[in-house]
Amino acid sequence: MRLETTVMAPTIKDLADYGKRMEEMGYDSIVTPEAGHDPFLPLAILAEHTERLKLGTAVAIAFPRSPFVVAQMAWDLQRYSGGRFILGLGTQVKGHNERRYSTPWPAPPGPRLREYILCLKAIFNTFQTNERPNFKGDWYQFTLISPFFNPGPNPNNVPIYISAVNKYHCRLVGEICDGIRMHPFNTPKYTREVIIPNIEEGAEKAGRKLSDIDVVGGGFLVTGKNEEEVERAKAPFKQQIAFYGSTRSYHPVLECHGWGDVGMRLHRLSMEGKWAEMTNEITDEMLNEFAVVGTYDEIVPKIKERYSGVVNTLGFGYSTITAEQEDRLRWIIQELKKL
Repeated sequence: MRLETTVMAPTIKDLADYGKRMEEMGYDSIVTPEAGHDPFLPLAILAEHTERLKLGTAVAIAFPRSPFVVAQMAWDLQRYSGGRFILGLGTQVKGHNERRYSTPWPAPPGPRLREYILCLKAIFNTFQTNERPNFKGDWYQFTLISPFFNPGPNPNNVPIYISAVNKYHCRLVGEICDGIRMHPFNTPKYTREVIIPNIEEGAEKAGRKLSDIDVVGGGFLVTGKNEEEVERAKAPFKQQIAFYGSTRSYHPVLECHGWGDVGMRLHRLSMEGKWAEMTNEITDEMLNEFAVVGTYDEIVPKIKERYSGVVNTLGFGYSTITAEQEDRLRWIIQELKKL
């Protein structure tokens, strides 16, 4: 099992040392979210200051960026990193596209993302082979290029992963993607009953197998050296789960457990701006479905039980402040690498 973490460096200046430390810790890959900062810029710095780590976006929001703009950044990062870059894409929801990114929402996101990825692949093919472009879709096209705008062949192509929650996107993973980045707002039950079967369905349609796809997953990790520390650590994770649960696009995960009414209450509270009250909707039972919860002595067996045989790449992070916490993280990584 490969291990992945998300960038937790507080500023761009801290990225170089952070990347080196995560590589030394034993992680196999490091990814950047689009949460307050651009996800591509940090990867150039991380590529410069690491040697082994895979580097990826988890995830870059696709629709505010044209396929050609993304293709250029991805191609350059892949060349500069020596083949270590992984392009992770997501759609976000209509409200954020229109009201945060000023991006139109002309059609359902699934078919549009499918076309976006096919357009990206056409662009990559032209970069690699200089083949005349001829991609024409309903929302995207790539029919013009000249040598001046073509970066030329790359020793390594760019793998494409997408964040997928609903059935359509999971089938899309199986059909045309290299991997899935399962959302942290996920549970073992939803993975077994919805995500994996739909990836397999898409893969079968394309003449592929589940083993052809990198399944990246791993939710929240709530831990501490004793029960008291674990209990104190729960609140921020419940807050994060409540935030995700307020988004109606993610309600199928709640509905899978019979918690659809909780999702509707969370959505209503978010619309009223009552963010502090939302956390009260998340019970310990729910937390245990979305997170691995346990003391240091318990956490590794619990991670193994939940994710062994399910994911190829386990994504997890654990904020370290003290030397003791850093030693504990290094130990957890070493134990998980034995899988």
